[in-house]
Amino acid sequence: MELEECINNRRSIRKKYLDKPVSKETIIKLIEAAQKAPSWKNSQVSRYYVINTQEYKEKILNCLAEFNKENIKNAPVIIVSAIEKGISGFNKEGEYASHLKEGFQFFDNGLQVENLCLKAYELGLGTLIMGIYDSEKIREILNIPENQEIVAVIGIRLY
Repeated sequence: MELEECINNRRSIRKKYLDKPVSKETIIKLIEAAQKAPSWKNSQVSRYYVINTQEYKEKILNCLAEFNKENIKNAPVIIVSAIEKGISGFNKEGEYASHLKEGFQFFDNGLQVENLCLKAYELGLGTLIMGIYDSEKIREILNIPENQEIVAVIGIRLY
């Protein structure tokens, strides 16, 4: 599949997801594609938490806005994207090196999430990036350290 086709045809999938499994190998390909995105001094600030068991999917669904719960309630995989704070956009002394301050970390994460979504489309998967959620509940459920900030929750599904 050509890149232009992925860019032009990838969409956020808001219809009900089919509970068809997504293989571990496919999930690894998505994360690897994300990691290939450029980042500030190759800082690789993004961290990914893959949820693919029914127990944890239900817990994460309860952290989402009502309309998103309905959109992805049967998603076989949910990926939570987080950034490790204090790495991207800083110099060696830990001072801001960019006028964007902490914002560059989010920029780096956005590039990675876009790569993940384009790769998903190439592999015949649909995605929905969600930004309305209870981050503290998600942090507690997934045991995400305090030095990481949750940026997005992504539903993954087969077409």
